[in-house]
Amino acid sequence: MPELPEVETMRRGIAPVVGYKIAAVERPRCRLKPIAVQPELAQFRRRAVGKRIERVGRLGKRVLVYLEGDEVIVLEPRMTGLVLLADPPNREHLRLCLHLTTDAAASSPRETHGEGQTLSLMYWDRRGLGSVRLLSVDELNHRYREGILGPDALEISVEGLRERLGNSRREIKVALLDQKAVAGIGNLYASEMLFLARIHPKRPCHTLRKSDWQKLHTAMREVLEEAIRYEGSTLGDGTYRNALNQEGGYQNHHRVYARAGKNCPRCGHDSIVRTVQAQRATFHCTRCQREGNWS
Repeated sequence: MPELPEVETMRRGIAPVVGYKIAAVERPRCRLKPIAVQPELAQFRRRAVGKRIERVGRLGKRVLVYLEGDEVIVLEPRMTGLVLLADPPNREHLRLCLHLTTDAAASSPRETHGEGQTLSLMYWDRRGLGSVRLLSVDELNHRYREGILGPDALEISVEGLRERLGNSRREIKVALLDQKAVAGIGNLYASEMLFLARIHPKRPCHTLRKSDWQKLHTAMREVLEEAIRYEGSTLGDGTYRNALNQEGGYQNHHRVYARAGKNCPRCGHDSIVRTVQAQRATFHCTRCQREGNWS
């Protein structure tokens, strides 16, 4: 957490920064474990300050802020990072601030009566596991090239999904978390999409039929797009927030995740269970996702 829907929500939420210039880069004082910021701050400032933001993108579970001059700021939230425009949940875990401005000479719809506007793009991280990197576009393409990061889960075709995972002997739930195969899927949404596709999470990839891959691909798109519409999932710890420091809403629509012992929304029985795969919690319905004698 955050996964593709949360990061896509962050991307959409900070879209208003496009057209602004970076006026200053601030690293607030923080007594906690520092996040990785590359290059070191003085060089980061020299390369970023004065640059205009041209567009905002997403690469798997990373937010990309493209600057003029073929450079890009890569914000990787990892477990507890947030990308914000509004006041952060607290100041203690605020890790980096980009102070933005428009100038009176620029032709921007945000300007009023010829005066420049200001805005702050903030990176907040409770556990300090995330990172902020300023890369050239060439460095970005090399760092996340084919073989290191797979196609985006919202863009991959059913044929591509089957080609990348179909010969694997790994359990399908574990395989879906492999970012080298498919980018963006995490633990929560893997459980949700396998439930929707009626596939047992421990079923080996190589035993899935062509029809199973089609069902999984359809479920993958449905779950991710639905979660994006609800602006992601804010779980019990309350960490995830959108760019305006508001909760997501998809946690109210989870079918199986974190619902062990509760009734299945499809069959109606109290058959949702929690298991562990690759040291991660998995949730499924024992009636709708039956375990079989796979070969």
